[in-house]
Amino acid sequence: MNTEFHDLKGKSVFITGGASGIGATLTDGFMAQGARVAFVDIANVEEATDALQAKHGTRPLGMHCDVSDVDALQSAISRADTAHGPVQILVNNAADDVRHATDAVSPQMWDENTGINLKPYFFACQAVLKGMQAQGGGTIINFSSVSYIMGNAGYPLYVMANGGITAMTRSLAREFGPDGIRVNALAPGWVKTPKQLSAHGLGDPAIRQEHLDKQCLKRVIEPEDILGPVLFLASDCSKMMTGQLMAVDGGVVVTG
Repeated sequence: MNTEFHDLKGKSVFITGGASGIGATLTDGFMAQGARVAFVDIANVEEATDALQAKHGTRPLGMHCDVSDVDALQSAISRADTAHGPVQILVNNAADDVRHATDAVSPQMWDENTGINLKPYFFACQAVLKGMQAQGGGTIINFSSVSYIMGNAGYPLYVMANGGITAMTRSLAREFGPDGIRVNALAPGWVKTPKQLSAHGLGDPAIRQEHLDKQCLKRVIEPEDILGPVLFLASDCSKMMTGQLMAVDGGVVVTG
């Protein structure tokens, strides 16, 4: 990526799911902008941290954390505050789009699914609030998904959670706005990550073409295609944007 967002240099950034998939690209991208990055993930933390240090010459604060454990998540945010100063940019990215049928959902499955895909988003926002208020502002970016705009079937709890994320984003934007805190959501389309290639069919040429036929832009979305919009939402370039949902999906859905 060639674009430089000079106001991101030195900013304290916290990313959930920052060692894999789209999150790994985000962690790398913020570090390339000179930000002080902390991230959590459930796997590959040390490997990712070592690789980023070798690439950028500075070491991010990588922490192993299951985001469904709210105490652990908020503790990790506290560690980031201590290491880099109060979080100025929060990116809620971690999610699990496991496929499931409605008649297979149990109360336990409901709790487990929303415990990853919705609950941590709220409590991460809660954890950074006081620090952002004390600094006179901050930026929160919540990852949603176009799946709920499309009304996709095959994973109703995930779709429901992403609708909830967008609703929460709008509510918190209204609540936090007087403190100079911006809250926006970003809804990716079908992005080419290892998980989507292996588990969800993007590696199948026929399935991939079927989805490309729905896009205005006839190219598979790469993780790097999500990075630029996230950096834009994090930077002062979007300083008067809040409560918004930005779809980055090649033109499958139309918002607004």
